[in-house]
Amino acid sequence: MPTISMFYGVLIQLYYFDNERHHIPHIHARYQSQSASFSILDGECLSGSLPSTKIKLIQAWIEIHREELLANWELAINGQEPYKIEPLR
Repeated sequence: MPTISMFYGVLIQLYYFDNERHHIPHIHARYQSQSASFSILDGECLSGSLPSTKIKLIQAWIEIHREELLANWELAINGQEPYKIEPLR
């Protein structure tokens, strides 16, 4: 599971061949001991939980990088290495 970005203590990851569980393009976010999955299409939290301040940051980051995330999603579900994406600053 490659980490494609990291900002404000949040790790953003894509899993290889991960198109079965949620059936939509999504990312995995980890913060401390918590984790959640987010739709790339609309930023909705699909599962898990994180502090609300971190959720807002992740959703803003998804909005900014949606096209890159969708391209990386295609790479990851085909077993290819996704590219790194700029963090929030």
